[in-house]
Amino acid sequence: MVNAYKKVTMELTYTAINENGDTVTGDIQAPSPEEAMEMLAAKGLIPTRVQAVKRSGLDSINSRLNFLLAKVKLPELIMFTKQFRTLFKAGLAMNRLWDVMEEQTDNPRLKEVSRKMARDIDSGIGLSETFKKHPRIFSPLYCSMIQAGENSGRLPEVMDRLIYLLQHEHKVKSDIRKAMQYPIMVLITLIGAFLFLLAFVVPQFVSVFEEAGIDLPLPTRVLIILHQTLIVYWPVSLLSFLALFISLRLYLKTNHGQYHKDLLLLNLPVLGEVYSKGAMARFTSIFAIFQASGVSTLNTLSIISETIGNAAISREFDRLQNQLKEGRGIAGPLKNAKFFPPMVVNMVAIGEESGNLDEMLYETSVHYDDEVTYIVGRLSETITPILTVILAVAVGFIVLAIFLPMWSMVDMV
Repeated sequence: MVNAYKKVTMELTYTAINENGDTVTGDIQAPSPEEAMEMLAAKGLIPTRVQAVKRSGLDSINSRLNFLLAKVKLPELIMFTKQFRTLFKAGLAMNRLWDVMEEQTDNPRLKEVSRKMARDIDSGIGLSETFKKHPRIFSPLYCSMIQAGENSGRLPEVMDRLIYLLQHEHKVKSDIRKAMQYPIMVLITLIGAFLFLLAFVVPQFVSVFEEAGIDLPLPTRVLIILHQTLIVYWPVSLLSFLALFISLRLYLKTNHGQYHKDLLLLNLPVLGEVYSKGAMARFTSIFAIFQASGVSTLNTLSIISETIGNAAISREFDRLQNQLKEGRGIAGPLKNAKFFPPMVVNMVAIGEESGNLDEMLYETSVHYDDEVTYIVGRLSETITPILTVILAVAVGFIVLAIFLPMWSMVDMV
């Protein structure tokens, strides 16, 4: 089995004559040069030369490292999807389409994926199945939408909506990242200043207070304990921090940990609103697409549960699916579920009654998209006062810890 795989991935270069009589060159992967010639002939090319690509050991290692280290970023995936949609709309045959995709893509991993998908299509595998074979690049939502478009015969329309979802997700993440730059800089500065005071300023005062022999107030004792913990006994502190960090990471990978982390995110004072409304925008948008594509409500909820990106809300979808299996509509169970605001419930109920559920869901998704954009735009303005208060509390604590004993010394004098 291993040898067969190595033969399949043999890399060859070819020269051929196309249907217009022009000479073309390119790369192809095949078990042998003979089978490569057959594959080229099946594409309407007349091969004149096919030979294996000769690589030095160093080139081969570099090529493999580039492939392993290459990551598919969201903007690259968006561009890849746009190119696929354009070529599909142009009516290119699938084997020719993936050849063009391989030529146009710069990312080594996407190049390899395009090459493999071309082989899968040639071997008779369905389009959506070829996407599902690469879960690290194409999410369950991505694959499910391709399948919905393929089954309904509306693949270009579904891909337009998929591109919109990917672009919106990228925009929200970029906006949050930009909005959080200043607060994060302030937080890092605050932590750095606090550590500097603990390392260099506090020890000078501690020695003076110990020589004076006065009773230290609580803030000063806390500051001294922090100094000893972080500065004097730093190896123990570092090991304890690493152990806590690793334990927390392992816990968050469990279903229980993921649930509590996402539940905490939804209840945060400022960011919780972004996560909550973003999840509602994603839910209504995906639901609208699958309703318009003829996918059953039960299957839609199953897909959304895997792709909503929040374990706490996913549990509610799992519970909704159980109620739908009992023959209930979606609006009733949704009303009793957590995290779903009245607007979503009412719009779903109106859509069910009028028979225009996909339209109602689409209007709701547009509304929540606008709300998320507005909240993210004001994120920095909202968080900055909170950080200012935290900074004032930290500075006030240090001032009290240093000056309270000094006032006691003055009283003694």
